[in-house]
Amino acid sequence: MNRQRILIASPIRQNTTILALFLQSLRRLRQGTWTCDFLFVDDNEDPASSLLLERFVAAVLEEGLSGAALLPGQRQKRAYRRDETTHYWEDELIQQVAAWKDKFIATARDGQYDALFLLDSDLLVHPETIESLLASERPIVSSIFWTKWTPDSPELPQVWLKDHYWPWQHEPGDPSAEAAQARLLDQLRTAGVYEVGGLGACTLIRRQALEMPISFGRIPNLSLWGEDRHFCVRAASLGLSLAVDTNYPSFHIYRESELTNARRYLHRSASAVPSARPAPDIVTRRSGPRLVLSMIAANEEGRYLSEALLRHREYIDAAVIIDDGSTDATADIIHDRLQGIPLRYVRNEQPKFANEIELRKQQWGATIQLNPQWILNLDADEYFEDRFAEEVGSLIDDEAAQMYCFRLYDFWNETQYREDSFWQAHRTYRPFLLRHIDGFSYEWNEARQHCGRFPRNIFEVPSTLSPLRLKHWGWARESDRQIKAARYARLDPDARYGWKEQYDSILDPSPRLIDWQEHAAVAPLVNHPTAWK
Repeated sequence: MNRQRILIASPIRQNTTILALFLQSLRRLRQGTWTCDFLFVDDNEDPASSLLLERFVAAVLEEGLSGAALLPGQRQKRAYRRDETTHYWEDELIQQVAAWKDKFIATARDGQYDALFLLDSDLLVHPETIESLLASERPIVSSIFWTKWTPDSPELPQVWLKDHYWPWQHEPGDPSAEAAQARLLDQLRTAGVYEVGGLGACTLIRRQALEMPISFGRIPNLSLWGEDRHFCVRAASLGLSLAVDTNYPSFHIYRESELTNARRYLHRSASAVPSARPAPDIVTRRSGPRLVLSMIAANEEGRYLSEALLRHREYIDAAVIIDDGSTDATADIIHDRLQGIPLRYVRNEQPKFANEIELRKQQWGATIQLNPQWILNLDADEYFEDRFAEEVGSLIDDEAAQMYCFRLYDFWNETQYREDSFWQAHRTYRPFLLRHIDGFSYEWNEARQHCGRFPRNIFEVPSTLSPLRLKHWGWARESDRQIKAARYARLDPDARYGWKEQYDSILDPSPRLIDWQEHAAVAPLVNHPTAWK
């Protein structure tokens, strides 16, 4: 079977965080009946975004399965402004975008591509998007997405039936206009392919349409605002039908406050299509990922790693995991649960945990090689309470913050944590989330055990105490407690690096346990003790 050739094209002026997610979604597209080349206009104002785009193109070319190219933008033009309310477009920029899109049309036409897929750089697409658009067999068809164009407005699709845009979707004087529009919106939330009068931003144009005089340029005798509207009028006048595919909705990152939901969209859509290709590590690794999960894992099959990674992937941008000599399915769990997220996986053939400082330095070195903005250092049996996923974005968006400390709760079963004179970690704040600072001279506690996950001198930077709580499941099963008690007896028999009375209390048959409340409002500690060991 000859696979169809698709040109995927986009003019790009974007910040690095959104651009990295956009590129990840492109690389996850399932290519069952088609192959693709990429063509981008680099109109970025931020050199880091240009570098990210260049790295993506280099990775595609190195892989050798697709072509990729960059066209220069017009960076000297006025900045494109956006905020948490809306985006601010000027006519000059709209005309420039129209010219770029017409360039894409000409390139697809001259290159004899079967279709052109035009995509805005603040959209994330489902892995099945292009397969579904091709299956519709429509000459021009868009994947639907929904947007609140202002914070207080209702969500509306990027497609409409007639005239300029919503709410003008009914005949003048129609007494049932509101009901008709409600039915239309309900239809567009139902999976299917529907005729529309206007569309844009996420559009597949087939060869049938490419061979006709379609264009995004302004029609002189129309005052319609926006290049997509002029394109749609031309297409309709040429007898080309316009359609929307609602089977696999895309996600519009219209505001940076929507990044958490954007990452969830990537996670859910990747899980729905196991065969979707993971994004190449180079996408965010060489541009400095915003939040990197750093972890050590060893023989975690049947324990807590699987659940922990499924939770972490909702908000991380990359992961570094040292597999310390696992002999079970730990490696498979890591790669499966983090599919689609840039991952640096390092396996030690021989475990290093007996000399923990060597292992922690290895973990740190592998992590900072990614040049991360923030490092979240967690063990394989730890994850935060549910609300952390919603709030972590605001934590690391705080430009003044350097390090966050949290309270860790040692669970002794599935619903209770331990609290007594030997077990009260949750009464102390400990660092788990650290901003990586270039040029800072990090120093380590050179101890074989309990050396710390981070360098010892991190408290030279300001720290912030967070009310968010971290769950530690490493003691939650009797079998785990027995293994750990035996391990400490073997590795630290004289308690040189730990606390002997605490070691002895691990197998206490009747510890004091307290019920966990997931959504409890926890008051800050009076003296705010902070420790790290």
